[in-house]
Amino acid sequence: MSISRPKTRPGAKVKTSLLRVEAGQGRRSTDEVITEEPLEIRLQAGEQRQTVAVTMRTPGQDFELAAGFLFAEGILRSREEVGRITYCTEAGEAQQYNRVNLELRSPALPRLAGLERHFFAHSACGVCGKSGLETLRLRGYEPLGPGFAVPAERVSSLPERLRSSQGLFERTGGLHAAALFDSEGRLLASREDVGRHNALDKLIGWALLEDRLPLSESLLLVSGRASFELVQKALAAGIPILAAISAPSSLAVEVARAFNLTLIGFLRGSFNLYSGPERVLLG
Repeated sequence: MSISRPKTRPGAKVKTSLLRVEAGQGRRSTDEVITEEPLEIRLQAGEQRQTVAVTMRTPGQDFELAAGFLFAEGILRSREEVGRITYCTEAGEAQQYNRVNLELRSPALPRLAGLERHFFAHSACGVCGKSGLETLRLRGYEPLGPGFAVPAERVSSLPERLRSSQGLFERTGGLHAAALFDSEGRLLASREDVGRHNALDKLIGWALLEDRLPLSESLLLVSGRASFELVQKALAAGIPILAAISAPSSLAVEVARAFNLTLIGFLRGSFNLYSGPERVLLG
């Protein structure tokens, strides 16, 4: 697999002017805000090419984002299926680094009719029209097996370790994060993005391109809430434990229980266990 990387690309943050108001008085100032731009994900096989999704994202790790999205949606199944990943433009256009083309080794495109986020995905809303449990079963999802477990006190220590890895969040305050940890609480990798789903796609894409899937010996921590889509992506990557700083949704809990994924919410020192408690070792 070859990856063609550009010489320059849009930054993850930009400076902007503002009026700072304190004690009823205003003064001119500047601030750094997180960049949000569209990314079109295209899939190519042989002479066939099709746009699969457009997502609003923070520039950076765009190839990981494309690969992770396609894997989580069941279009990619292994690293070996990937031929090349490149930025692309139409004839006569300047390179804006907002289109990624993932070329498959197969001669024809797979069927894309069932893709939930076909042609448009928004960084804030994720899936438009949630899939049910039956859809996941039809995709071949199986309940996760036992084996991986983490002490409760180690789980409690992870938010601080996640925060220390969020360099862009410290400067802008405007990013979601997803991070992988091993059973000893060591940080394996983390990704940030304006969209929480994108942050996880980037992380899964990293694992796919590094040939690390499935992630059956790791814990996933996300900076916001735990939605259905984040649970679905964790299951796709084989992650047995998903922890969230904020609350889970009812569908996230339902899916986690159906597929034996350990779901942790409100991780702020203490935490709530909604499913799979056997993977958290209590004192």
